[in-house]
Amino acid sequence: MVLKTALYRFSGAKIYPGKGIRFVCADSQVFLFANSKCNRYLHNRLKPSKLTLRGWPCIGSNIRRVLLKGLQRRGERRVTKKPYTRSIVGATLEVIHKRRTEKPEFRDAAREATLRIMKTKDEKKAKKAEMMAKVQMTQGKGHVPKSGASKGPKLGGGCGKR
Repeated sequence: MVLKTALYRFSGAKIYPGKGIRFVCADSQVFLFANSKCNRYLHNRLKPSKLTLRGWPCIGSNIRRVLLKGLQRRGERRVTKKPYTRSIVGATLEVIHKRRTEKPEFRDAAREATLRIMKTKDEKKAKKAEMMAKVQMTQGKGHVPKSGASKGPKLGGGCGKR
C-alpha cells in the first residue's frame, strides 16, 4: 500500500495522511503544518531558517538544508579566472599592444601634435564667433520696429470668472 505523504511547509519533513494542519491563504497558497506551534510561527512571520530552537527536530532538517549540510552540492568546484585581455571600443588588441610597446618619446611627440591640432581648431572657432558677433552688432543698429508704440500689459482682462 502506498501512502501519499505531503511535505511539511516549515521544515520540509514528511506528513502522513490524517496528520497536521492545512492552511489556505487568500491567494490560494496551501500551507501544511505538523502542529499549531508551526502555524503560529508562520502567522507571526518567522522564518524557519532563522529559528535555532534546541530540541525541536522538525526545524533541524530545514536549518541543515539552508546551511547545505549533508547534501552534495552540484558544481561546487571553484572556478579560477584566467587572465586575458579584451579589445576596448575603438581599439583592437593589436593597437593596444602596439601602444604598450612604443617608446615614451614617440608618445610625447604624438601628444604634442594632437594638442597643436586642437589649438588651431579652437582658434578657428574663436575667430568665427567674433565674426558672427560683429555681423549681429551691425544688423542690430539698423533694426527699427514697425510700430512706434510698444504694446504694454493688458488691463481689465475679461477671461476671469464672472
